[in-house]
Amino acid sequence: MQRSLKILSVATTLVLLFVLLGGALVTKTDSGDGCGRSWPLCHGQLIPEDIPVETIIELSHRVVAGLASILVTVLAYLCWRKFGHVREVKALAAISFFFLFAQALFGAAAVIWGQSSFVLALHFGVSLISFTSVVLLMLLLFEIDKKFDAQSLKIGKMMKFHIYGISIYTYFVVYTGALVRHKNASMACPDFPFCSNKNIGLPTQIQEWVQMSHRTVAILLFIWIAIATIHAVRHYKTQRVMYWGWIIAFTLITLQATTGILSVFTNINLFIALLHALFISCLFALLSYFIMLSTRSKSTKKDAVSPNKSA
Repeated sequence: MQRSLKILSVATTLVLLFVLLGGALVTKTDSGDGCGRSWPLCHGQLIPEDIPVETIIELSHRVVAGLASILVTVLAYLCWRKFGHVREVKALAAISFFFLFAQALFGAAAVIWGQSSFVLALHFGVSLISFTSVVLLMLLLFEIDKKFDAQSLKIGKMMKFHIYGISIYTYFVVYTGALVRHKNASMACPDFPFCSNKNIGLPTQIQEWVQMSHRTVAILLFIWIAIATIHAVRHYKTQRVMYWGWIIAFTLITLQATTGILSVFTNINLFIALLHALFISCLFALLSYFIMLSTRSKSTKKDAVSPNKSA
């Protein structure tokens, strides 16, 4: 049973990842109206007769989202029933179920009634929370099986500050990135680092403001994660989950920044844009895992754990 649950959790995580990337693909290709104003049917049909590329993309996204709904429901129920006694399981099961269907409602409302760009930008963030909660459920199942042990970490106050602060701030950065897509501001600034390297100055219209605001908060996130990573490397060498976890986090934010810059110079290459969404999704899931670990921490007084002396 436990082996089957682990397989199910991995499969559900992968499917939800496809849902996230599929949503980004729908937005990037302007396929949101691929099925018209009909939901859950497509142009009022189960399988429409006329299927252009936009319809294929939107319909495929809906099919994958439907499969994800089934898998998440089954996974949440089985985890609740078999491992409900484990500290975080019930909360994560409830969150994964709630936010998956909240995501579906967001999508349906956008199709039927339409939404403002600021509301549509929330859609990716809601999907991200559902994805992250399933990732954490998957990791819990592997912890229960003792495939790795992250139960005895001691995390100091400074590291907790970084974990909680960066996690909240990352979610805000995700929202600004989604707003860039929904405001059609992806190529509002054709140069980097400035909106126009030939005419350096403040943005002059809303798309430029949205794009440059996202760049600014993303650069600050890169710097903050770099600082947290240096702190982890210096003080958490004996705690491999924290040590290597932050190195992976810095790698992900570097890849995220790189794909963001490349998107500008490649005129929003679709593959690079999807990688951009992939890296931020993995980063947020990792940061959420840090939060779960920090809530278990036995140390609250010291700011760091030295290499030779535990906090």
